Amino acid sequence: MLTRLFKPRPAKSAGHSLYARAVEQARSPSLYRALGAPDTAEGRFEVYSLHVNLMIERLRAEGEQGGEVAQALFDAYASGLDHGLREMGVGDLSVGKKMRKLGEAILGRAKSYQEAIAALPERGPLEALLARTVYAEAPDRSPDMADYVLAQREVLAGQSLLAGQAEWRPA
Repeated sequence: MLTRLFKPRPAKSAGHSLYARAVEQARSPSLYRALGAPDTAEGRFEVYSLHVNLMIERLRAEGEQGGEVAQALFDAYASGLDHGLREMGVGDLSVGKKMRKLGEAILGRAKSYQEAIAALPERGPLEALLARTVYAEAPDRSPDMADYVLAQREVLAGQSLLAGQAEWRPA
């Protein structure tokens, strides 16, 4: 009985599973080698944010249940960022301030990705966003990453993410 009482809701489990899949994909060496994403703390933040945003966009298309899973995915992402800051040695007193800044950045990225996706098939806004965020140091690589983003959107569109399962196209 206690197991059922304390068992996480299906949406929460699905969100955590999707976060793990996003992290796994965002750590693909080819994103950093072949596509030239910067292998820095900031570059990895941008690549993680990109993958989480792609999943959230897909989940929004799956109705109310998708919204619950999207919120669980976002919560898992925020928790992962908090944990990452602590592992990097950020002190307990500073984590709150850093998380507030990261939260603002995440929400800003989410809004920017929504706007860039809404502008499709015009790729200019997506490429400009990628140039500003992922490729701040080498913006000429953004068309390659835009191709990657569009391919991943296509792959995700053919899947239901509600059960916490997602397959990515190799980077």
